[in-house]
Amino acid sequence: MRKNLDYGLLHAMTAFVRVVDAGSFTAASVHMELTTAQVSRLVSELENRLQTKLLQRTTRRLALTSAGERYANQCRTILELVTEAESEASGARIQPAGRLRLLCMASFGDRYVVPLVAKFCSLYPAVTVEYSASQYVPDLLAEGVDVSVYLTPRLPDSSLVAQRLGAVHGVLCAAPAYLAQHGAPKTARDLAGHACLRLVNPSTTPHWALTDGKATHSFEPAGPLIGDHPEAVVHAACTGLGIALLPGFAVLDQMERGELVHVLPSWRSLDVGVYVLMPSRKFLEAKTRAWVELLKAELPAALERDDNRLHAQATSKRRRSRAATSPR
Repeated sequence: MRKNLDYGLLHAMTAFVRVVDAGSFTAASVHMELTTAQVSRLVSELENRLQTKLLQRTTRRLALTSAGERYANQCRTILELVTEAESEASGARIQPAGRLRLLCMASFGDRYVVPLVAKFCSLYPAVTVEYSASQYVPDLLAEGVDVSVYLTPRLPDSSLVAQRLGAVHGVLCAAPAYLAQHGAPKTARDLAGHACLRLVNPSTTPHWALTDGKATHSFEPAGPLIGDHPEAVVHAACTGLGIALLPGFAVLDQMERGELVHVLPSWRSLDVGVYVLMPSRKFLEAKTRAWVELLKAELPAALERDDNRLHAQATSKRRRSRAATSPR
């Protein structure tokens, strides 16, 4: 047991058992790195607590009373259980095992985190993963969550441990049918005249804050739909309901298939940070540490791959626009 916790009932029990096994207070004191007087006092305090004589002391030998013999056996059982519990708990810091509770924002998790959960389960079969999805700030302590992956422009002040793994941003997109009927905006200011489909949750803001790398443009969009989940807004955009500002990862596949068109490809939302959140960094269990290490090894690279695909989409769109407007 750790020395700063070794003062109390268990410490007295340990001293008593050591005296019984060693046959003397002096031998027990050497084993426990205490003085003979300290060991003797511990046993005396134990007898006072129990109001029972445990040892018969003489100048030549020690003898257990009948109560002392029963109590010594029970103390050994208790101390063995304590040792076993400490070994098991300490082992949890060495070998991944047990139940790991994970939480992630739904759409982001579907694309990036769920595949890693399957990989993690294959790597660590002694761990059982409980995976949940939520769009809102988790109360990790109250909900018993070990690790959360959360997206936010600014991390709120809290007692949680946070590590930034990367960033995502939103892109403007619309169905070809909408643009054919209503025309495509030529500048960011033109967006105010269009039906705007809004994603509003803790990772976004109600207003649209856009940048082209040089200037910024912010305005309050208006339109027929507000959703807190990307899939609802993506579906509405694909049906031609309006122009949407959505996380690039949520619309990348639809844009590559031509279901959605990149609108104003020079403009994008401000970055949204991707964070892994934990209740504490102290005494991190092996299962939690292994999961966080897997996230750190895999997630940034996956975000970069998709960002490169988005960049290729935007570059291709700008080239087609220039070709369409250049003199023949």
